[in-house]
Amino acid sequence: MSEKKLQEPEVTLELVLDHGLNEEEFDMIKNFLGRTPTFTELGVYSVMWSEHCSYKNSILEIKKLPREGDQLLVEAGEENAGLVDIGDGLACAFKIESHNHPSAIEPYQGAATGVGGIHRDIFTMGARPIASLNSLRFGNMNNPRVRYLLDGVVRGISDYGNSFGIPMVAGEIYFDEAYEGNPLVNAMSVGIVKVGETASAIAEGIGNPVIIVGSSTGRDGIHGATFASEDISAESEAKRPSVQVGDPFTEKLLLEASLEALTTGAVVGMQDMGAAGIACSSSEMTAKGGQGMKLDLDKVPMREEGMTAYELLLSESQERMLIVAKKGREQEVIDIYEKWDLNAVVIGEVVEGDKVTYWKEGEIKAEMPADSLVLGGGAPQYVREAVKPAYLDEVQGFDMTTIDHPADHNETLKKLLKAPNIASKRWVYEQYDTMVRTNTVNGPGAADSGVIRIKGTKKGLAVKTDCNGRYVYLNPRKGGQIAVAESARNVVCSGGKPVAITNCLNFGNPYKPEVYWTFKEALGGMGDACRALNTPVTGGNVSLYNENPKGAIFPTPVIGMLGIVEDVEKHTMTPGFKEEGDLIYYLGAGRKGLGGSEYLKTIHGLTTGDAPEIDLDFEVKLQDIVLTLIKSQKITAAHDLSDGGLAVTLAEMAIFSGLGAALSVKSLEEVSYHEVLYSEAQSGVVITANLSKSKEIEKILNDRELPFQTLGVVGGDELIIDSEILLKIEDLKTPYENAIPTAMKQ
Repeated sequence: MSEKKLQEPEVTLELVLDHGLNEEEFDMIKNFLGRTPTFTELGVYSVMWSEHCSYKNSILEIKKLPREGDQLLVEAGEENAGLVDIGDGLACAFKIESHNHPSAIEPYQGAATGVGGIHRDIFTMGARPIASLNSLRFGNMNNPRVRYLLDGVVRGISDYGNSFGIPMVAGEIYFDEAYEGNPLVNAMSVGIVKVGETASAIAEGIGNPVIIVGSSTGRDGIHGATFASEDISAESEAKRPSVQVGDPFTEKLLLEASLEALTTGAVVGMQDMGAAGIACSSSEMTAKGGQGMKLDLDKVPMREEGMTAYELLLSESQERMLIVAKKGREQEVIDIYEKWDLNAVVIGEVVEGDKVTYWKEGEIKAEMPADSLVLGGGAPQYVREAVKPAYLDEVQGFDMTTIDHPADHNETLKKLLKAPNIASKRWVYEQYDTMVRTNTVNGPGAADSGVIRIKGTKKGLAVKTDCNGRYVYLNPRKGGQIAVAESARNVVCSGGKPVAITNCLNFGNPYKPEVYWTFKEALGGMGDACRALNTPVTGGNVSLYNENPKGAIFPTPVIGMLGIVEDVEKHTMTPGFKEEGDLIYYLGAGRKGLGGSEYLKTIHGLTTGDAPEIDLDFEVKLQDIVLTLIKSQKITAAHDLSDGGLAVTLAEMAIFSGLGAALSVKSLEEVSYHEVLYSEAQSGVVITANLSKSKEIEKILNDRELPFQTLGVVGGDELIIDSEILLKIEDLKTPYENAIPTAMKQ
């Protein structure tokens, strides 16, 4: 090693702590290297061992999730995204990731680069992205900063996604004071690739050249991974340089060039540069290949002068990828990228040994065993102290009989429809291009999940993001179960068979025992539901440290559910009423309990009680029967019960169609009438059917012993429920459609 490296800052324990590592980890690094790390090496270890890259406080719990299935083509975590066999010689690559911390500081670029990053994960596997989704969380809309964040995030997502040319087909948005200082911005991408034509993020073959392609490297995003692995504080505003800047037009060129390069057969391995930039892609590809790599950082195309090795390795400049090509065929790859007006420069090669070595100015700036840097290798793995939060006994023991319920159900329903969590998100999704590429069958709005057509086949994909953080806060185990079950139910109600999930685990500081207990319990619940529904976990993302000085977010394990629609022309279902005279049925469990409901929050200002009841065996049966009814074309509409309960479900079916209905729900009155209308108890679906199909449907339900009730008939221009609710469709539609646009004009 060259003595010139001593010109870098001396690595002391204080400097180590400033980089987000601890004394124990400093000792581990020295043991791996047999010496004290250089400043550049410390920088690389700090980003690679950050929670964002290493999952050091979460991976041991994640490994307990079911991660195997007949249709999975790669194991969870093996590649940049999950890969599922969907038949017809095709596979679906899909993944969800967070960009929470960057979006809290710079909402537009934070959200935009989140979209760009997740699409790169898909096309670096050789898959063409065909659909986008997102899951967003914000504070109370009365807060001007919340409206600023919402506006910036939505514009960032729309500007990047619309320019890149991928339709936004589904998503979700929740508002709660718990997310006031920490918005959640989770982006999901879904792509299609022929089986056997995928690319791997691997570096192998001694002498094979390593090529950096895409944009030039600047100083934006340095230590972005470390920034995403700490609590948000008053100092966070000063870390705007940790937020990357995206260019969707360059990304579009990168997509086309990469897919073209893969067809040549000259590419050995390919990985995008997201968190931790060159340091991450080079070390992960090298560790996977079991060989070494040396890179000359002077050859990296730079857009700023005087960049150090430390800056070049840690930069998170967007729209860049690392490729290992077959020796002697590198020019084929370079020519393709240059044809698309992109940089493509050989910066190193695969070498013998097990180290990644980074040169600059003729000397070695950093040299480390690749395996010591990565998840599954030498990166630390911890089990943190877990203590059940004291508040759980208090909220779960809340006496619901102390609540004074309002008698006017007309006003109550209108207030619920006006609540931002229930109200139409049209203001948001109309900023997105939902129909580009003309494959969208069900888009955002009047659909339980997005459905995208797979050209050249009869099939489609039903996709949904889902999680109610309030439930997870009130009962982490049940909340985790419900997040999976409800996302699957949404896919089923659109005609899809759930096959696998990706997830984005948004939690607080894992060093706090109460947070870690909640994390473990929520993942346990997710695992319960995934096993019951046979939807293995293909991969995902962990976002911890979602805290600010006022406290942590609701624990929010967002589920991205993938389902297969066998025939999009015959099996796709929507929730709106269809025909006058159609019968309306309720299928499913009893409507017991108001805990965690939007009714309690909106009408009474309470976040309390236990999370809704769920029986996973019953849920599996319900979903199977609903899917059977859809595929046999016996029903005309299906809508699951969720936020706001049965009353909101029926109101939405009327709003979506412009048709009214006359119903009685008294037959469901096992408990109070308020519970019948507003309980969010799980495993409930409302369906409609033509009268001529009623006997066939009822026979199926009776034969399968699934509880059901006939509620009424579609018709007219009013929603009439017993003698309690009588509202014109327009009286339902006005608060539902106007709530968010009105709030944004404050």
